[in-house]
Amino acid sequence: MSSAQPAKSQAPEAVTHNDMANALRALSMDAVQKANSGHPGMPMGMADVATVLFTQFMKFDPSLPTWPDRDRFILSAGHGSMLLYSILHLTGYEKMTLDQLKNFRQLHSLTAGHPEVMPEAGIETTTGPLGQGISNAVGFALAERMLNARFGNDLVNHYTYVICSDGDLMEGISHEACSLAGHLGLGKLIALYDDNAISIDGPTSLSFTDDTRKRFEAYGWETFEVDGHNPEQISKAIAAAQMNLAKPSLIACKTKIGYGAPTKQGSASSHGSPLGDEEIAGARKNLGWSHAPFEVPGPVLAAWRTAGQHSQKDRKNWQARLDQMSGDKRELFDRMQKGDVAKTIEPLIENFKKKMTAEAPKIATRAASGKVLEALVPVLPELIGGSADLTGSNLTLVKDMGKVSKADYSGRYVYYGVREHGMAAAMNGMALHKGLIPYGGTFLSFTDYCRPSIRLSAIMKQRVVYVMTHDSIGLGEDGPTHQPVEHLAALRAIPNVLVLRPCDVIETAECWQIALEHTTGPSILVLTRQNLPLVRKEGSSENISKKGAYILAEASSQPVATLWATGSEIEIALKARDMLEAAAIPTRVVSAPSLELFAKQDEKYQASLTHGSKVAVACEAAIRQGWDHIIGRDGIFVGMKSFGESAPYQELYKHFGITAEAIVEAVKKKV
Repeated sequence: MSSAQPAKSQAPEAVTHNDMANALRALSMDAVQKANSGHPGMPMGMADVATVLFTQFMKFDPSLPTWPDRDRFILSAGHGSMLLYSILHLTGYEKMTLDQLKNFRQLHSLTAGHPEVMPEAGIETTTGPLGQGISNAVGFALAERMLNARFGNDLVNHYTYVICSDGDLMEGISHEACSLAGHLGLGKLIALYDDNAISIDGPTSLSFTDDTRKRFEAYGWETFEVDGHNPEQISKAIAAAQMNLAKPSLIACKTKIGYGAPTKQGSASSHGSPLGDEEIAGARKNLGWSHAPFEVPGPVLAAWRTAGQHSQKDRKNWQARLDQMSGDKRELFDRMQKGDVAKTIEPLIENFKKKMTAEAPKIATRAASGKVLEALVPVLPELIGGSADLTGSNLTLVKDMGKVSKADYSGRYVYYGVREHGMAAAMNGMALHKGLIPYGGTFLSFTDYCRPSIRLSAIMKQRVVYVMTHDSIGLGEDGPTHQPVEHLAALRAIPNVLVLRPCDVIETAECWQIALEHTTGPSILVLTRQNLPLVRKEGSSENISKKGAYILAEASSQPVATLWATGSEIEIALKARDMLEAAAIPTRVVSAPSLELFAKQDEKYQASLTHGSKVAVACEAAIRQGWDHIIGRDGIFVGMKSFGESAPYQELYKHFGITAEAIVEAVKKKV
């Protein structure tokens, strides 16, 4: 592998902490300068903290980066990404070569402007949007405790460390997630706060005068304050934080942004742009770093590589303990780490569908989801549920799951409280940790509160299942604040998100199967409050919903009209079909539980549903946006054009013209 270039003249004296920290500073400012873009100030300010952490405390092995019991390091202050990349290179991660550092912020490099998840290269999560990393860290730490409760200290016993910034702690999501961490007593979570008193606009006193330590103490955290450039103080604080397993810890590290820069140290000017050649030369002089760009003395590089090897014995001992484990427990551990549940759930879903076909229940799809979970939860110990204080509405809790608490992490249900954004970010962290499959519920309208974390689920390709109920004006009397109108279109607009809106209990089961088998992105189950009849009555064992859309009811002859619908509007479309057929207008109904999956089908299949009829109609209790590529700009859309109203849902459907009669009238006019 390509390594930092050793200097030509190497001093014989022993390598010091300052030498190792200055290697981080130099590589960071050199890479930012070469890219002519980036954030040198934070890496230079937090280099001492990072050096102490990685040389004295972190349990990791670059030769096996995905070792399940490694400590997790989260750079929540993702703008300081060169700090992370420099550490990964110096400690010996094979993928993080010197050429990668030299290609910082360039197309196809591993060294993106903000870290992008790549565990095999040492990058545990994607950060950059402030507040997300520290909130992911709560999920990582929670996953560690929950897996520890299942497999014990021999297999699961590690810390989660996070470097966070003033900006992270200003973001509202940090309040949600850190409050939850304190409530759950996540004592193996240690946050290192870069308390440099600088924001982009200038000193933090312009906008941020919280007493951060008191705030975190109120959450139930232990807090410390250290000179972030004093390695002894830093080391003592981390060691003390490790000892308190009852509370998460915040260590406020008083640092100087751009440490060593002659005119930009302690200034916002060092935050988000290259220092410039003259300033870098001055920094090299101040730091006593006389080496050329990207050049690290051999002894310093060797010292960092030694730090990267100090956990190899721990890792080998862990592997020996794992190898000694046999039987069901070992099989379960391996399965949970791999995350492959397809073979387990396929027969369960098939049997569930047979049972529901026979019973033909008329239930809300949120209740149908609850029934599916009753079948899945007992056989999927990796499935971890929760809700943002809407358990009884989302129907996400199954009997005997057990509550997760700081007294007992063996449960499988997390009461997140009214913390939708924190819940979503924590679920991302749990999914990234591996070993668990998280799902969490709230109302569909409150996906607005979750959206940044949903977007990151998609960017990071993480299997997180969002159970979103009360999906339309069908929720009735709660009114327009709670009635989603634009949300389906907004969620469908996010790349790599599967939006799944089932029409009955059978499709709900199929959508759960799709979500759990979809390992490269999040899924959003969009579920009703109101009861819906069983419409899939044929009892097929095939998961037809995997096609995204399919013919639910064929026309009596060559179709004149094709009615597309999703969810609760399928019932309306089927009634309209019967009325149109009675009027000698042959009509087909297409159920489209996932427009994203339909878009992935081949052209022939898509054409078999979209072509051949004169009139195309889409019916959905939401806005039209997203449907024109299926029904065309001249197609008929029966749905919402405004916000909702407060009234019983039956009245609302009539009021907004989402009825079978409205579809029939529009089709007849078109014909």
